Amino acid sequence: MNKPFLRSLIQTLIGLLTHTTYLQTEYLPPSGGIILATNHNSRVDSALLLSNPVRQDITALVAKEYRDNLFFRFIVQAADVIWLDRSKADFSAFRIAVEKIKEGRVLGIAPEGTRSRIGQLLEGKPGIQLLTSRADVPIVPVGITGSEDMMQKLRAFKRPETVVRFGKPFTLPPLPRDNREEAMQKNTTEVMCQIAALLPERYRGFYKDFPRVQEIIKENGYTGLE
Repeated sequence: MNKPFLRSLIQTLIGLLTHTTYLQTEYLPPSGGIILATNHNSRVDSALLLSNPVRQDITALVAKEYRDNLFFRFIVQAADVIWLDRSKADFSAFRIAVEKIKEGRVLGIAPEGTRSRIGQLLEGKPGIQLLTSRADVPIVPVGITGSEDMMQKLRAFKRPETVVRFGKPFTLPPLPRDNREEAMQKNTTEVMCQIAALLPERYRGFYKDFPRVQEIIKENGYTGLE
């Protein structure tokens, strides 16, 4: 099966089996390379991003552990994901990711580095900084809610309600020559706070009490987060 057909099939399944709402899609540029930085509570998050109504040219950095998952293999064929070895600094995967972005595609990444098992944000990891410094494109933050128990509800023949909210694009400042680790940590925190600002408080986890989250909400006029 070709990729457009698979993407269409995934969109149809998401529409039939779930009640998924996409909010603030005007923040998702209709063309050009961008990075989607999202929270990650479920294996189906990639399918939700792939089903967005604006961009179909999405790829993603995905941990190699997912290769044995039958459902995820189905998504892989549609999204042409980039496998990431989390046991090391996988520069080969990052190089491919940068190439895809420079081709004008959308790259999805979860800066937490792994799926959260508690339905809340974990502390972010600095890998996204490597992408932004080399690809030089905007980051669009994404907050996904309702996916954490999506599969359980589907198995119980319930239609889960999920929300995918896009945020205002932003860029990170380049890393200075001095104090690079400190700057990298600061930039990573900014990315995670941008994601947290799109989520209800109960999802913010590690970043719940960061003042920067409320600043972003106020700066961008985000509403309806509870």
